[in-house]
Amino acid sequence: MENNMGTLIRVLSFSLGLALVFTLIANLLPQVEGEAPVEEEVDLSSLDMDTFVALGESTFTGKGTCTLCHNDMGRAPDLLNMDVVAVSAERMQDERYVGTASNVTDYIRESMVAPGVYVVAGFGKKGSNDSESPMPDVSAAPIQLSAVEVDAIIAYLQAKDGHEVSVALPTLDKADMSAASVGSEPVPAAPVAAATPEAALAKFGCSACHSVLATESPVGPDLRNVGSRLSRQQIRMSILDPMAEVAEGFPPIMPNLADQMMVTELEMLVQFLAEQKQ
Repeated sequence: MENNMGTLIRVLSFSLGLALVFTLIANLLPQVEGEAPVEEEVDLSSLDMDTFVALGESTFTGKGTCTLCHNDMGRAPDLLNMDVVAVSAERMQDERYVGTASNVTDYIRESMVAPGVYVVAGFGKKGSNDSESPMPDVSAAPIQLSAVEVDAIIAYLQAKDGHEVSVALPTLDKADMSAASVGSEPVPAAPVAAATPEAALAKFGCSACHSVLATESPVGPDLRNVGSRLSRQQIRMSILDPMAEVAEGFPPIMPNLADQMMVTELEMLVQFLAEQKQ
């Protein structure tokens, strides 16, 4: 009887100690919360085309996350080293183009909000025979570019190669401009946590670079078996500080998600990925 009681006490002590350790680890993690995208404030009274083009460039490399794939690493067409206007005109004539654009400006806009209407050969989703684009609609979550930001990117892509900018400067009566776009205080939406691992993977665009679930991508390490390669702590740190240890053979392009994820989302993803041992 005494032996059983001693064993019970040791088990309870161990369980209590383990709970304290996990509590300590949770408290040491950055308590960050995701934030809704905040649009660039634009003072329309002083806006000129040079400023608009500059807004497009900062959106292209920043909020739009365009350079994550559109670079010289082969994930998507390298827009920075391409005459986008000239190439767009050629692609509109391709028999595989099924869009409705009647000019280059509309084609570029269409390529951002409906990328599936024309998939460049060799850049479609694996197994789709270039019929499906891996690129998301940039006006939808999680990127959520406004119409003004989309037009600014078009202006930048036209101007960078010396072409005349064909998009008009935004005006106060532009139908889809929000208060944040016309110089007043932005009103951020309340952050909403992803409810499932699949929703979190979609929210943070993981499938754009990683093979995960039903999506395949050669840009980043395969996550379908990451649980057999990395511990939970290693998986957690690869999300919080991706540049600390870059997987051999892969480019160091993963963004730091520490300031975007809620702790609940982080731990949900860590648990899900740790179980991926295909």
